[in-house]
Amino acid sequence: MEHPVAVVCAVLVHVPDRAAGLAWYRKAFPEARLRRGVECDFEYLQVGEVRIEVVSADEKVGSGAAGSVVYWQVEDMEHRLRHLLASGAVLYRGPMNTEQAQRVCQARDPWGNCIGIRGG
Repeated sequence: MEHPVAVVCAVLVHVPDRAAGLAWYRKAFPEARLRRGVECDFEYLQVGEVRIEVVSADEKVGSGAAGSVVYWQVEDMEHRLRHLLASGAVLYRGPMNTEQAQRVCQARDPWGNCIGIRGG
């Protein structure tokens, strides 16, 4: 049996203060559009087909780097990195070149969560 293609639809970012986290991600991703879920009265950011859902950290999932990193494909990796750093992110890893002749790096938001960026 063939399985349908799975795509990333949402990235959950765990932070101690949801309002501060949502405000920071709005600044860090200026192309994102603020949306509100009608049924659950929940604000999130929409970037293309992907939702950035800023949620409260708790005893099961805290904030910070814990193993998984979502990479955002961007046209100009250096420009996006400068923007993230100006927004308060801290460089965590890279920049470095990949075998596909792209540049990649990771930055950490003010709560320690990793944001991966990849591009030319």
